[in-house]
Amino acid sequence: MTAQTKVILPKKAKGARPYFFEDPALDKMLAMLMGLVGEVSVLADRVDTLERLLVRHGVLGEGAVDGFSPDTAIREQRDAKREQLLRNVLRIVAQDYEDPDRGNPNDESYQSVVRQVEQ
Repeated sequence: MTAQTKVILPKKAKGARPYFFEDPALDKMLAMLMGLVGEVSVLADRVDTLERLLVRHGVLGEGAVDGFSPDTAIREQRDAKREQLLRNVLRIVAQDYEDPDRGNPNDESYQSVVRQVEQ
């Protein structure tokens, strides 16, 4: 195979999905977590590449990123973005906490919708 040969991989893996836990929801959570870990790893590599290129081309000095100390305004902006990210990621947990019966088959609002659909 030459450097010019393009390899096309299948969209889905062949075979059955492996299960590690009795509860399939835990396996799905693990799969999502591992996907997220992969994405974070790629982002970390890209940030590392950008830092190295900026140092190599004289835009930044060695250790400039590690030595950077954000001012109050930057910290507040970062804190706000982090809070929003956490709200987005933990939205489902917060919803369950606020209304633990939401979507539960015994929940009256759920039963009401079922009755309407059945009619």
